[in-house]
Amino acid sequence: MNKNLISIAVGILVVILILGLLVPLFFWLLIPYLLLLGVAISDMRQTRHTLRRNYPLVGRIRWLLESMRPPIRQYFIESDIDGVPISRQLRGLVYRRSKKELDTVPFGTKVDVYEPGYEWIGHSLKALSAAEVESDPRIKIGSSGCRQPYEASLYHISAMSFGALSANAVMALGEGAKMGSFAHNTGEGGLSDHHLQSGADLIWQIGTGYFGCRTKVGAFDATSFSKNALRAQVKMIEIKLSQGAKPGHGGILPAEKNTLEIASIRGVDPYVQVDSPPSHTAFATPIEMMGFIKKLRELSGGKPVGFKLSIGQKSEFIALCKAMVESEVIPDFITVDGAEGGTGAAPLEHTNAVGMPLREALVFVRDVLVGFGLKDEIKIIAAGKILTGMDIAKNLALGADLCASARGFMLSLGCIQALQCHKNRCPTGIATQDLRLASGLDVSDKKVRVYNFQHETVKSFLEIMASAGLRHPDELDRRHIYQRIDRIDYHRYEELFPSLEAGQLLGEKADYPKAMAKYIEEASYKHF
Repeated sequence: MNKNLISIAVGILVVILILGLLVPLFFWLLIPYLLLLGVAISDMRQTRHTLRRNYPLVGRIRWLLESMRPPIRQYFIESDIDGVPISRQLRGLVYRRSKKELDTVPFGTKVDVYEPGYEWIGHSLKALSAAEVESDPRIKIGSSGCRQPYEASLYHISAMSFGALSANAVMALGEGAKMGSFAHNTGEGGLSDHHLQSGADLIWQIGTGYFGCRTKVGAFDATSFSKNALRAQVKMIEIKLSQGAKPGHGGILPAEKNTLEIASIRGVDPYVQVDSPPSHTAFATPIEMMGFIKKLRELSGGKPVGFKLSIGQKSEFIALCKAMVESEVIPDFITVDGAEGGTGAAPLEHTNAVGMPLREALVFVRDVLVGFGLKDEIKIIAAGKILTGMDIAKNLALGADLCASARGFMLSLGCIQALQCHKNRCPTGIATQDLRLASGLDVSDKKVRVYNFQHETVKSFLEIMASAGLRHPDELDRRHIYQRIDRIDYHRYEELFPSLEAGQLLGEKADYPKAMAKYIEEASYKHF
């Protein structure tokens, strides 16, 4: 041990003893001093952290300051528009809308409107009043092969599993969705009693782990699937191929979140980390995937069946479209998840550098479906950091038919972006299985906030749409949104992303857009 430190420790002890002889109350200082001395000795003897070994006690201040850095930065340093993943301005907007508080702002925009990337919608001199637009537009999801189409809201709760979220959070989301007649996606963690208890319309997501419809060895089980899929509350089935925050990786349920209840729902062993496989075992090729979609549609009684993916290899999505044409099996919807999407736990590299951002992915999916003559049968759901009415407008203009959000609805529950989702220590009781923390989330209060947020966000979109002179979301397209390229130049979306003609990719090779030709040639419905 460091001799100088020992000398200092002995010196302090002598001082305390002398003071104690003069004033007996000073002897009480021995208790905290001896405790601190014990910690210091432990620091000097351990070999894992050099800083603590060389600077016992004092070295611990670094860890304390590091733990304080994120909240100090969030609350006192970051500007209203610079915070990440979601800025303070947007978080504040969600909070105010969920509480039905004043959501207008004074004195002008804080955004630099000449900064590259700035976007706006072109308003019309024949703008409409709120009474002239449809107050609650519904999007019919269901291809010609679907026997039970679903009338969906423009904006619903994106996939979040029970396990990633607490039971109270799931129930609050579901009951809010029930109040507003919009859908609640279960996430890949299975169909729990907490989802069913709310009575909300459910989109049951089937991931690579087949939770809720799996055999003991983890394969797809048709019998258990049909049992749940036939429930009246389940309105649609979503096959999860990948998600934006960690595409190609598979879901992660940390061991501390895998309780007995969650393990029972998922059909796995409790208190161990559960890693979903990176890809499906029920099918191996695009044409087999279409057969799986057909099978799920039959087992569910003809309900809408679609899939969710983050775009990676363009040729693979084109291969799926070729398989649709070849098999004549067409999914009812496709959820496109952007790389900016969120998750409770993911490797940093996957979050930062794997998968295509939503804007480019959405344009690509829409254009390919149009080019193969499939778009009229398939609805597109956009997911990935969609929090405001303008976010909905931009994504609908790019090619989506409706939108979904996960983090937006988490914020409406009271999420403070503490970034503790993967540690089971969420202070707001949302992303945790700690019963003490989860019990602090009051379902009766938060369900109203979920409803308010969705209602006010759709309302804000409809007001934006009316300002452009449009009566229905179907009228919004790439002609209506502008994007700044640099501080001088800007273009409409239609100029940046020229639309394809219906069936254009079914024609001769010469008709293929140059940027897409090589991907079409690479794609085969026989393999990925």
